[in-house]
Amino acid sequence: MFPDPTALYTERLARYNAAQERLEQHSRRVGNLNLFLLLVAFAVLALAAFRSDSWLVALAVLLFVIFVGGLVMHHRVNRKLQTVSLRAGLNRDGLARLARDWKALPAPLTESSSAPTPVGAIDPATAADLDLTGYASLAQLLGTPHTPIGKRTVQRWILTPASPATVRARQQSCAELAPQIDFREEVGVRGRLLESDEERYAQFVAWAEGERWLHAHRHWLWVARLLPLAVLSLFVALLVGYPVLAPLLGLLLINLFVLQSVGRKVGDAISRVAAQQGVFASYADLFDLFTAHPVQAAGLRQLQERLTADQRSAARQVRDLARWMPLVDIRRSIYFFPIEVATLWSFHVLWLLERWQRSAGAHVREWLEALGEAEALLALATLKFEQPAWVFPDLQAEGGETLAAQALAHPLLPAGRAVGNDVEVGPPGSYLLVTGSNMSGKSTLLRALGVNVVLAQMGAPVCAAALTLPRLAVISSMRVQDSLAAGVSFYMAELRRLKEIVDRADAQQAQGGPLLLYLLDEILQGTNTAERQIAARHIISHLVGRGAIGAVSTHDLTLADAPELKRAARQVYFTEHFTRGADGPTMTFDYKLRPGIAVSTNALKLMELVGLPVNDASEPLSADA
Repeated sequence: MFPDPTALYTERLARYNAAQERLEQHSRRVGNLNLFLLLVAFAVLALAAFRSDSWLVALAVLLFVIFVGGLVMHHRVNRKLQTVSLRAGLNRDGLARLARDWKALPAPLTESSSAPTPVGAIDPATAADLDLTGYASLAQLLGTPHTPIGKRTVQRWILTPASPATVRARQQSCAELAPQIDFREEVGVRGRLLESDEERYAQFVAWAEGERWLHAHRHWLWVARLLPLAVLSLFVALLVGYPVLAPLLGLLLINLFVLQSVGRKVGDAISRVAAQQGVFASYADLFDLFTAHPVQAAGLRQLQERLTADQRSAARQVRDLARWMPLVDIRRSIYFFPIEVATLWSFHVLWLLERWQRSAGAHVREWLEALGEAEALLALATLKFEQPAWVFPDLQAEGGETLAAQALAHPLLPAGRAVGNDVEVGPPGSYLLVTGSNMSGKSTLLRALGVNVVLAQMGAPVCAAALTLPRLAVISSMRVQDSLAAGVSFYMAELRRLKEIVDRADAQQAQGGPLLLYLLDEILQGTNTAERQIAARHIISHLVGRGAIGAVSTHDLTLADAPELKRAARQVYFTEHFTRGADGPTMTFDYKLRPGIAVSTNALKLMELVGLPVNDASEPLSADA
């Protein structure tokens, strides 16, 4: 049994805040002491110069040495302070997730217009309907990864349903990682220390997999090896007295010519790597953390195996690359030019980098993708820890045709506001018809169905007491908008969206694959009642006839009476409780699902509730009205 997540996060946050305050005080004391030592050292040095006292000079040197030691200590204290601050932030984020305080959480990942849409992925309209990405979304709730690849992996898992076998493997990994609070926190800290954005990640992968310029132009490598040897030989000969100054200068001019000819290409190749050097150590730390962690689940063991290539760990090989970075940094020195002219230094550095590129470059993408998947699994594990009452669903590999849930609620609502309901959708040839008054919970139920199906098919726990479902492809029409720029009315936009859903159902029946789950919320609101009823009946009849399953919410109670749909409909409804008291009218909702058709409406009651004038239906409107 997990500890209470709210109590745990609160306790750890208080502990880290106290430690942060202590370290801040320590940092200030060490900083002030260093400043005092520096001033005293300069004063002693000045006094030593005035008195010509060697003992004072020695004392000043000693003070400077102590000052340097103080700087090292100050750096270590500030490093600890940074780590503690990050730990406090992680626990603060945990409390924000529990409260669904979206403003306090890290901003969600922005959509990448250039990223290809995976086959079988949820379309953007459905993702917007169900709040899968963007602000106050499922992606933000699962936004614990901190590397670019980790964030993209979570988003890909949300939008791309996994196979039942993959789902079961992720569930096992998630269950194992959920109670490992300290490990998940350590990964979070290392991830936040990683100074890498998505562009730098892509550039590093592109370099690792790209062309090796010096390897493709090996003659320049031999030139870079032989010319510096000749320069060194002539320089030694000059030192011992041989008259070789002219040949030496001639060779240096040849080196200058080489640098002018191809030096820019060599420098550019090195710069592409040097720009990423800040992330090497951090990536290595994360690789080490995952590969050294003891695991049992088969999926986690496979991830660890992917972080090894040619019997060498990814962490070790990335650190090997980082080892060459000081040689790169020399190029930034103001004294580098004569070194470059004499030795063709950049050529030798590029040869070392390309040697690493040849041995490890082909594995970089695999390492980083494995890292992203590990972070995504930790995100699912964090969700399971924070929601211990949520369960892992039973995703049927074959034979299933019905979604059946107990106490299903909306995952994006805080625990105190989420109301669970027993729901059943399917089998093919039927649909769920949800009626009820305004604000009663119809749209929330449809979104709860969709988001929980998404969670189920990515391997995460679901907001329910139990959930059994077949493989499903989710599509919806809930937040259709008109477009003034495109000259598309609301009704036309709605028709186009419904056409996409109908086409998807036709294709699904013709091609096979996962069962289609459609979610339709108050469809065809943009036209008159008579035509809306006829059109809605035709669309739902078509979807039912194509073997799709779905849920339809509507205010239109006559939709339930259509003869061609009545036999296929499983009818449920929400209702409200309206009272008139001494303080005025009040309306409450219990958001509990009931079998049958709604027996009341509340549009006029809501008008009365907000203070709008409402005439009794039996009274004619006055001429002034």
